[in-house]
Amino acid sequence: VQLQAFGGGLVQAGGSLRLSCAASGLSFNSYVMGWFRQVPGKEREFVAAIRWNSETTYYADSVKGRFTISRDNAKNTVSLQMNSLKPEDTAVYYCAAAANRFADLRRPYNYDFWGQGTQVTVSS
Repeated sequence: VQLQAFGGGLVQAGGSLRLSCAASGLSFNSYVMGWFRQVPGKEREFVAAIRWNSETTYYADSVKGRFTISRDNAKNTVSLQMNSLKPEDTAVYYCAAAANRFADLRRPYNYDFWGQGTQVTVSS
């Protein structure tokens, strides 16, 4: 199984970035997909998750209304559109896949596979 995240970069506050994650080696439709982020010295933090049919999404309060998660099951990809970025959004962003759709999707330990991370830096 491989999850490849890309799309990070440097952006000014108020700007936008779109992260994408390409999955291979798994039955993509069967997995809940999530995005997490982490800054040095802190725990990995939940950002957003999306169920297989795209009808149900979850967001951290800190990104609600600014970030949008989506998936394309035909292309085995999940994306995170990030608008109105703030300096506090600076982190390494990880995509992840969870097989147990009944688990608490906000907990990193409920995810089975992880991508390598992509750096997002928001300057003030």
